[in-house]
Amino acid sequence: MSKRIEVRDLNVFYGNFKAVADVSLTIEPKTVTAFIGPSGCGKSTFLRTLNRMHEVIPGAYVEGEVLIDGENLYAANTDPVEVRRQVGMVFQRPNPFPTMSIRDNVLAGVKLNNNRISKSDADDLVKKSLQGANLWKEVKDRLDKPGSSLSGGQQQRLCIARAIAVSPDVLLMDEPCSALDPISTLAIEDLIDELKSDFTIVIVTHNMQQASRVSDKTAFFNIEGTGMPGRLIEYGDTRTIFERPSVQATEDYISGRFG
Repeated sequence: MSKRIEVRDLNVFYGNFKAVADVSLTIEPKTVTAFIGPSGCGKSTFLRTLNRMHEVIPGAYVEGEVLIDGENLYAANTDPVEVRRQVGMVFQRPNPFPTMSIRDNVLAGVKLNNNRISKSDADDLVKKSLQGANLWKEVKDRLDKPGSSLSGGQQQRLCIARAIAVSPDVLLMDEPCSALDPISTLAIEDLIDELKSDFTIVIVTHNMQQASRVSDKTAFFNIEGTGMPGRLIEYGDTRTIFERPSVQATEDYISGRFG
């Protein structure tokens, strides 16, 4: 059951430094939204506020609201651990747990949430999650081998299987293909297209072609100068942003004039 995300007047801080200023946007269910913009403009920082990963950093905090189907993630009585179950995260570099088998990697989040699960249910979940990540056929005969024995692209799909095993509503992906070769990148892009029928997906990417290929909506972030906060400059349908942006800076970035 994918969910709608509403962000209202969000400011993101590292101690006294304001990293991202005044972001408001709405992300519809079962869509792929791409965050683009030059390095240092706050895309990944903002992405991490959507599942409260940002505040793991000492001194980091936010002002404003992030609502998922009307529930504020930052309300006083909200459990950050539950938020991170509801909003899964896939990182830039594949990070399977190296000492764990492929099977145990898939089940890691489920076990972390103290969900007791029978062996047959676990077997079903492993198969379903790996099928969901388009990895089952490649690994079904070696589930007891370490996750680290897989190729980079397979490891990233294993991390996606691990993220979807806990049945989140939203999947966040922070440059999920930046460490991968073109063939693995294509496999992840195809997978994103399939997963959006079940999840709301938000992806940070530096690859303009990737943003135009995989996303329904695009948000362009920019920064006025060193030490200034990142800001959301333009947000809309991906085709419009790439073909008819309404802000000059968006066009300059997309056409490669800076960034």
